[in-house]
Amino acid sequence: MAEPRSDSLACPRCALRYPLDERFCAKCGTPLTYAGQLNAEESVTDRHATARKVNPVYSRGDLRRVAIGRQQSEAEFIQMLLLDEGVPSMLRRTAGFDVPDMLAAGPRDVLVPESGLETARQVLLQADIEPAGAAPATPQTGERRSAAVLLLGILLGAGVLGLLTTIVVIVQNN
Repeated sequence: MAEPRSDSLACPRCALRYPLDERFCAKCGTPLTYAGQLNAEESVTDRHATARKVNPVYSRGDLRRVAIGRQQSEAEFIQMLLLDEGVPSMLRRTAGFDVPDMLAAGPRDVLVPESGLETARQVLLQADIEPAGAAPATPQTGERRSAAVLLLGILLGAGVLGLLTTIVVIVQNN
């Protein structure tokens, strides 16, 4: 911390500066107050630094979900990407996840104001992050085949069950 200057007391009425050993203004008799250091820079807190990055144009409207992070750290990374473009955001635990809030595990919704929604989606697409509500990717050939095999298995199982039920009914009636 810097040394206090010798003239760091001032009169609140006439604004004259005085050394630290004076107590009253020589001109008007008002008790002197501490004036602080001249040309001292205030330290910038993390909140102030973050607020300076936010573009006010993107801070209007209701909050909308723009992405989902699989855990706290991924959601904070998405927040950082958005903030670099001036889009403010906040995190919220995704509904239906049953883990205490103190744990970082579990999905998080990334919410942005409506005015920054389109910009946020563009930022996420540039970063190869799928925005929430985006159209799902088309299934691959292997995924289609396994879905078809599963459906065929269900239908065959239902057919065999129906055949067995019919046989049991016929046997009981005879």
